Amino acid sequence: QVHLVEFGGGLVQPGGSLKLSCAASGLEFHYYRMSWYRQAPGKEREMVADISSFGLDIDYGASVKGRFTISRDDDKNMVYLQMDTLKLEDTAVYVCHVPALNIWGQGTQVTVSS
Repeated sequence: QVHLVEFGGGLVQPGGSLKLSCAASGLEFHYYRMSWYRQAPGKEREMVADISSFGLDIDYGASVKGRFTISRDDDKNMVYLQMDTLKLEDTAVYVCHVPALNIWGQGTQVTVSS
């Protein structure tokens, strides 16, 4: 059974940084594209970042491009989201996703507030 567990969320001031992690189990991790999504109250779920198997292809949502960096460690079955220059509007629950399997994690809360 596939499991995704996110951690690393928290409260940060505008302009600050956070690094999210997603631990995956129950799958041949290196074969799968991995994604980060986020959902803020009253808003639709939004794709934040996406990384292909072996990290050959990376894509970002327009609102985070240039500020966030996705990476993966296939030896550890981990995918990361480095978030820099955080803004108030980045406040959301961030969720790890395996698109090919339609598997979602539980999410981790990120709150940007002064």
